[in-house]
Amino acid sequence: MRVVVTRPAGDAQAWVDALKAAGHDALALPLIEVGPAKQVQPVMQAWAQWSNFQAVMFVSAQAVRYFFERQPDNLSWTHGPRCWATGPGTHKALLQAGVPEACIDSPAADAAQFDSEALWQRVSAQVQPGKPVLIVRGHDVNGVNDANDEVAKLSDASSIAASNKAQVGTGRDWLAQQLHAAGASVEFVVAYERRVPVWSAQQHAQAAQAATDSSVWCFSSSQAIQNLAHHLPTQSWAQARCVATHPRIAQAAHAVGFGEVHLSKPSLVDVLVSLESLA
Repeated sequence: MRVVVTRPAGDAQAWVDALKAAGHDALALPLIEVGPAKQVQPVMQAWAQWSNFQAVMFVSAQAVRYFFERQPDNLSWTHGPRCWATGPGTHKALLQAGVPEACIDSPAADAAQFDSEALWQRVSAQVQPGKPVLIVRGHDVNGVNDANDEVAKLSDASSIAASNKAQVGTGRDWLAQQLHAAGASVEFVVAYERRVPVWSAQQHAQAAQAATDSSVWCFSSSQAIQNLAHHLPTQSWAQARCVATHPRIAQAAHAVGFGEVHLSKPSLVDVLVSLESLA
């Protein structure tokens, strides 16, 4: 079976290698380009305020990687904030960044979903009214919002970079609403930027072929689906099939016309099980 991996280039190769080891014909067609935020001062300011936060929520593994690139020396976890993650990938990235396991909160490994709602069930009881929570997230340079992020906007949400809308970023506004309702203040900082990647003519041809040859697309972000539609705006996806790692991502795949959409948890093991069921 040909499997199309749409993760950012930095993450895609590990999945391609694992899929090939499992006997699949894996192809990397990155649909999101990720890089550090151009303005680093907000991240530096967030680190300067580190001990003031009761928790720091990371929307993705990329948020962890690019935020911790600016980590100061001699950081102490004794009186530091909790670190929140919505899923196992972000949890693993926090461990790789040096965060002690005891300082991390995330949904259980066997949770039905890995998202803000599942995280809130784990952390809501620990929220302290009046003390800020920092949400570390990304910004869409091309102006394409990630449909996997909650889209409700908070008019009263404070921000480390409130004077610059681009530095507020997008994502996890549903969680921010719950925090406000619980009496906690919320701040945002942008650690990375997402872009529509530039494809070669060969990549366009490979994507068009994969729309009709029974390949299985693997989507871990609704933005990837939007970017695919951007690259191939006239392509019919009625014959295409995919595995989506969240109901909102599956909804986005249905919206662009994918004929066959299957749900899976986001771990590689679960995706492999889903692929075996399609063989």
